Amino acid sequence: MSPYWSAVVRGLTPYTPGEQPKLANLVKLNTNENPYPPSPKVLAAIQAELGADGARLRLYPDPNGDALKAAVARHFRAFDIGPQQVFVGNGSDEVLAHVFQALLKHDAPILFPDITYSFYPVYCGLYGIAYETIALDENFAIRPRDYTQPNGGIIFPNPNAPTGRALGLAEIEEIVSANPNSVVVIDEAYVDFGADSAIALVNQHANLLVTQTLSKSRSLAGLRVGFAVGHPDLIEALERVKNSFNSYPLDRLALAGSIAALEDSAWFEQTRQAVMRSREDLSQRLAELGFTVLPSAANFVFARHPERDAAQLAQALRMRSIIVRHFKQPRIEQFLRISIGTEAECATLLDALTEILAL
Repeated sequence: MSPYWSAVVRGLTPYTPGEQPKLANLVKLNTNENPYPPSPKVLAAIQAELGADGARLRLYPDPNGDALKAAVARHFRAFDIGPQQVFVGNGSDEVLAHVFQALLKHDAPILFPDITYSFYPVYCGLYGIAYETIALDENFAIRPRDYTQPNGGIIFPNPNAPTGRALGLAEIEEIVSANPNSVVVIDEAYVDFGADSAIALVNQHANLLVTQTLSKSRSLAGLRVGFAVGHPDLIEALERVKNSFNSYPLDRLALAGSIAALEDSAWFEQTRQAVMRSREDLSQRLAELGFTVLPSAANFVFARHPERDAAQLAQALRMRSIIVRHFKQPRIEQFLRISIGTEAECATLLDALTEILAL
């Protein structure tokens, strides 16, 4: 520990991202990446932005991302969303970082589930935000009635991660309506794989902010594009933080590619449906092998075997060049989070589990 570190840095426990091993012939099912490539229109848009000589890269991108904001608003036009209700950033993680600083830093502690995205307590540590965790129920579901206590804000993913369980819009609205003096943030990184977006509710609730990412359902984890949708007053707060931190969070290629991805609804629908079909098939096959599988509305499943230790299963899979995610956390230490891969990758996983369980 260096004497030059600040007190804040000395006290931080950083987020641990999913492992990115550099191994040949790896079946990588640990970071919830989309198994399918992005729309061909994304590649065409990036190439067009580059041009023949890449000369545009010498110029700064649009600091406001106005064309992307307009594309997001068009995508959600059924909910009467305007560009002034959209904030864009370098992946939803950066968007969420600004959310914590701009909207969740108050005297009262914020609330989020005890089993959820592990970046939330990291942000709290970085920004000096008090928090309390609310236990999921015995079925690992969020109970809206548990979020009626005094708070400085509420945040949770829907579907939740790593459990994959989702709340319906009526349950989300119950939480939002019960907390009119707090911002409620719904982190919808996985919403396109089986849940309803709370963006449908933002025009009825000035305290509701919804974040999404193009990393998962749009296959753009490598471009790092995220956004938030909410009341213009909430968006203005995010813009004030962003413009005090980095005026150019999205580069030219990310802007061009993300707009093309949002506009290719046919590719989006085709690939997300493929992921959902594979998820249901994998859940059924895991159940046949004796696993308990939580109902998932995400692009992963959360499963445990009543007779096998999860850490040992994960290690046995690794020995066969298959990587899944194991969390050493109370209540879920016997679960594995398995990303949905291609049909061939899911088949390889199932064959390996069948072999391991037979030993």
